[in-house]
Amino acid sequence: MKPFYDQQGEAPTLIHQDQQNGASNGSELKDGTFQTSTTIGNKTYVIGGAGSETLSIDVRIFDKCLGEWVNPTVLGTKPLSCEGHSAVLLKDRIIVLKKNPKPDDHTWFLEVDTQYVRQQKKKLGTEVVAWSKGVIGNVGKPVVISGPSGVGKGTLISKLMKEFPSMFGFSVSHTTRAARGMEKDGVHYHFSEKSIMEKEIKDGKFLEFASVHGNLYGTSVEAVEMVSDAGKRCILDIDVQGARSVRASSLEAIFVFICPPTMEELEKRLRKRGTETEEQVLKRLRNAQTEIEQGKSSGIFDFILYNDKLAECYGSLKKLLGLDGYVAPPPNPAAREFNLPMDYSVSKLDDRIIIYCNSLELENMIMLDVSSLEGGAPGRTRGLDFIRMEQLHIQ
Repeated sequence: MKPFYDQQGEAPTLIHQDQQNGASNGSELKDGTFQTSTTIGNKTYVIGGAGSETLSIDVRIFDKCLGEWVNPTVLGTKPLSCEGHSAVLLKDRIIVLKKNPKPDDHTWFLEVDTQYVRQQKKKLGTEVVAWSKGVIGNVGKPVVISGPSGVGKGTLISKLMKEFPSMFGFSVSHTTRAARGMEKDGVHYHFSEKSIMEKEIKDGKFLEFASVHGNLYGTSVEAVEMVSDAGKRCILDIDVQGARSVRASSLEAIFVFICPPTMEELEKRLRKRGTETEEQVLKRLRNAQTEIEQGKSSGIFDFILYNDKLAECYGSLKKLLGLDGYVAPPPNPAAREFNLPMDYSVSKLDDRIIIYCNSLELENMIMLDVSSLEGGAPGRTRGLDFIRMEQLHIQ
């Protein structure tokens, strides 16, 4: 038992310290709380909470240098209450395995020293941790497509969606303006109160946003994650400024800029549409010139495509997305879920976590492979792979 003094410096709280190889299976204290403690340098992260049948998950930090408790700013989506958990240290984050959870709510990550957390510490000037939900498997990276008005990016995106309807999807943007006509919340937009959206922007929950005529518009991390949860790659059709914001975020995406072959050709296409006045056409051409210069020189974009002949440009887009010669696989089964029992313990071996369910028998052991993790707070952490040890033995 290891003593930790509370925030008032009074009687010590006793926390069972069973951390071995970075793994802590936790303990239930006399006051009914269930806690794990994970030490990183001079800081011990205590994860747990109080409750009756279910326990809420909270985070406190004991700073050995200061000799006192610190309540950090907690970002991300906080895990729902659970009946207990184990904690395993993974370099810059702590993986939390909930006991007796719902099949899709078993694994969470508490980020303590990731790039996102360091950025938020610098921004907020306080101690920061961030939660991220763990998800089994991976999906393709989101695709950010930018280009001036009239360049044909909408047509290219439509062709992708038509040829690969089960592979790509659009995120639903947020706005603070009121719904119009037949618009439905969650379908056309996520309609939000301005104060709520401003707070979520401050908390880093938006990839990009802009103020238009006094209303906020933006793309949230959660909106993109929901597309990924459906097993699809999210397409973001945004301007250069929005792409710049997304590039600066934690989202791992492919950035593509679409250019016209010449400014003369772009002007021809804009006039052919017949949807703008002369003044609007000239304004769009001025904006296009600026966007093209930024798109080529900013370092934001991974690929620059010239849309001279639509078929050739579309072929190039498919190739860089790895779809050249693509053959559709058989229909994927529903997203894999995994059940963890109430009674288990864990240990860590390199990038693998061994889960012992009631005994050390091979058929009661599960290996969690965390070697291929992607993403992270404020979104999901993907790439989890649960494997029953008896399956490995059979192979």
